[in-house]
Amino acid sequence: MEAVYLTFVFVLAIFLGFELISKVPSTLHTPLMSGSNAISGITLIGALASLKMENPGFATVLGTLAVIFATINVVGGYAVTNRMLEMFKKKDQGEGK
Repeated sequence: MEAVYLTFVFVLAIFLGFELISKVPSTLHTPLMSGSNAISGITLIGALASLKMENPGFATVLGTLAVIFATINVVGGYAVTNRMLEMFKKKDQGEGK
């Protein structure tokens, strides 16, 4: 019964996430991206904590993969956020003026 309950919660989270993301206006995308990067940073800390467990083996492999993927997500997210913020900066009309 627990697997059915967990699957139901997972599917419900997918639908809720899709509805929330589709309703976000484009002007709020950059601040939300920064917020999701902070959440990925928390995931990175949790992954590092899981590597410290005394039970080596499968947990170490999963912890290493989690560290790699969370790091890629954080770095890529900040790169995209920085690129989006660059679009809003005014361009200089001339260097010598």
